[in-house]
Amino acid sequence: MKHYGLTLNLKDDPDIIEEYKIYHQNAWEETLAGLKAVGITKMNIYLLGRRLFMAMETVDSFDIQRDFPRYLEQHPKCREWDELMRTFQEPVEEAQTGEWWAQMEPVFELTGNKDDE
Repeated sequence: MKHYGLTLNLKDDPDIIEEYKIYHQNAWEETLAGLKAVGITKMNIYLLGRRLFMAMETVDSFDIQRDFPRYLEQHPKCREWDELMRTFQEPVEEAQTGEWWAQMEPVFELTGNKDDE
């Protein structure tokens, strides 16, 4: 299993932020199925102010450069969802050129004790 942390900002508008949250309370089934189909096993998105943080778990064979584009290509509804969500979002200042969700560097992980295994 692989773990990823990604971040971006929502546009600085309280109405846009609320609308984004409402969309995610009613995420489209096709997009959820598409994420699972490319190997994403768990995804959480957190919000602080206008900064989003996405935590993902994936299968070992998941490749972020290959499989996110595959998610968008596999079904028109996945691409439609992504295009709609981008109207609410903007890359963070720290993002690399061409990067939308900026991949974060892992710096700490708490795991179980050997005694717990």
